[in-house]
Amino acid sequence: MACSRYEYVKDYEKDDSILPNVWIVIRVDGKGFHKFSKVHDFEKPNDSNALNLMNNAAQTVMEEFRDIILSYGQSDEYSFVFRKEADVFNRRSSKLLSYVTSLFTSSYVMNWPNWMGDKTLQYPPCFDGRVVLYPSDQNLRDYLSWRQADVHINNLYNTAFWNLVLKAGLTNQQAEAELRGTFSADKNELLFSRFGINYNSLPAMYRKGTILLRKKVSINDDNAKRQLIVPIHDDLIREKFWKTHSELLGKYKPGDYDNVESSETKNYPELIARQIEKIMLNVKES
Repeated sequence: MACSRYEYVKDYEKDDSILPNVWIVIRVDGKGFHKFSKVHDFEKPNDSNALNLMNNAAQTVMEEFRDIILSYGQSDEYSFVFRKEADVFNRRSSKLLSYVTSLFTSSYVMNWPNWMGDKTLQYPPCFDGRVVLYPSDQNLRDYLSWRQADVHINNLYNTAFWNLVLKAGLTNQQAEAELRGTFSADKNELLFSRFGINYNSLPAMYRKGTILLRKKVSINDDNAKRQLIVPIHDDLIREKFWKTHSELLGKYKPGDYDNVESSETKNYPELIARQIEKIMLNVKES
């Protein structure tokens, strides 16, 4: 930038450097997605394509920022966890927040046709974002546990609510009245006794959300491995997850993708399959 007598105005910029040696979490959240999902006729109570579109947008962000070790998404939100040592943009909060939020949003729009079929995007989606800092590993785990507990509470309610509306023919107000004051056990019993639904047998993505991790994945018959963004639908709250993926809180180095069934048959989740397809296409073109 050329020097001029106007350059003094830079002094008004606020120093928003993030504290050193803390976990940086950036959470993006859909604004007005109740209306957005209604206008675009999302399937109720869960739309797998819409959720995978969110996962795809988060994958794009992780590919851009190598310092993100884990992302967690559910419904219309996604949380991105940056390493404590991350120095991208000199740890400037405004730069990180605006870049992540805008990249996530643009990727959501760009990938809409790949997941939503012939549904036309009626108006631009909007996501807000925030930066939260966590000084300890336990603080970070508690944050992620909080977000996953939110999935269970909301999805169980929504599953019961929409079955009452769509299958039992209740109005929204009647369904709300029937569920008012109920506990988790009551909703589970309602789903099983009236609709034959075992809540625990529903897809884990609906019940637990999606964890995105970097893992080494076999991409061909020669078992050549590439580092990809892998979706996992697991229990973040239990100790087992953190022991299985011990690299997350230790010296970070992506481990192997250990979904044995998928690895042996190469029947990967679609998010992985699309990454492999892109890699193989680039190899052929080169």
